[in-house]
Amino acid sequence: MDFSFDDRTAELAGRVRAFLDEHVLPAEPVLEEQLAATPDEWGFRPIVDDLRREARAQGLWNLFLPGEHGAGLTNVQYAPLAELTGWSPRLAPVALNCAAPDTGNMEVLAEFGSDEQRERWLEPLLDARIRSAFCMTEPAVASSDATNIATRIRRDGDEFVITGRKWWSTGAMNPDCEVFIVMGMTDPDAPRHRRQSMILVPRDTPGVEVVRPLTVFGYDDRDHGGHAEVAFHDVRVPASNLIAGEGEGFAIAQARLGPGRIHHCMRALGMAERALSLVGERARERVAFGGPLAERGVVREWAADARIQVESLRLLVLKTAWLMDTVGNRRAMTEIQAIKIAVPRAVQSILDRAIQLFGAAGLSGDQPLAEMFAGARALRLADGPDEVHLAALGKAELRR
Repeated sequence: MDFSFDDRTAELAGRVRAFLDEHVLPAEPVLEEQLAATPDEWGFRPIVDDLRREARAQGLWNLFLPGEHGAGLTNVQYAPLAELTGWSPRLAPVALNCAAPDTGNMEVLAEFGSDEQRERWLEPLLDARIRSAFCMTEPAVASSDATNIATRIRRDGDEFVITGRKWWSTGAMNPDCEVFIVMGMTDPDAPRHRRQSMILVPRDTPGVEVVRPLTVFGYDDRDHGGHAEVAFHDVRVPASNLIAGEGEGFAIAQARLGPGRIHHCMRALGMAERALSLVGERARERVAFGGPLAERGVVREWAADARIQVESLRLLVLKTAWLMDTVGNRRAMTEIQAIKIAVPRAVQSILDRAIQLFGAAGLSGDQPLAEMFAGARALRLADGPDEVHLAALGKAELRR
């Protein structure tokens, strides 16, 4: 087995690493200053525009998207690049135009959108002129079962009328968010997985109400555009805004979430690597009870355990990416479920121990660990909770 990167991946990884070291990591304190100066604003701060200009000049743009619309990388080629962006999850993905939920929405439009839809929405998203949101989860039903989704999309002549309430619509607070992809029920009498559809809803359509922002462990993600509750009050859009066709919503959701899980997991491993880097510095420099923390057996065991977890899970994620490239997302579903369960759990544990090593400083905003911990914990619910994936994975295992 050959575990080395191909030439293109190695070259891009080197460039992304250099971009991180030279531009992104030094920009983190600048972002904090700009956030402090504009505490009530939602959306990207000026430092993001600076980073984006530099990324585009260096050709580090839309790396996540295969085919004609993006960089043409495979999942295996993109995975290590996504990991590198996890070193600075607030800045690196948006700097390269590789941040959720726009990535998944661009994938949907590229694969399932009409020519008209791609021209109107995909092109400005690829150019980072606008942002988007994905409206799937609902407060009133158990959205971990996508067939429960109750938002109604009703045909009325040449229009569809959308009525319902969504939440955890990432990016919806951003003033640059101009379009929502909304999943809802078009035919309650259809077979279970054919009841749902997806439709494009411009933000300025009458009846769209962004109700309130939501927080994750107190973090509002204000610099990206937050997570919002959104209500749709008899919102009318042209029938041409439907994506792919009636009843295709569940299949589109599965196609959208597969690559997204690879992206999330690799970025999470990048977060773990950043944490281990910080732990190494702290353990060598911090002295307690007569010696550096690096000489404590428990700290060495933590570091060893973390290294084993990261290396093992990286191999599983790369295997999953390879399967997606070679046999397709559907046949790679077992592995996709496995990484979705294992990676956030492990990274949450690694970050927890890193916080413990840093003591009170680890809980503060002086270090990125607390915010990363909140992000890793949220991943155990995003794109489906652990229990749903465990149930499906266990069912597949017992069928063997």
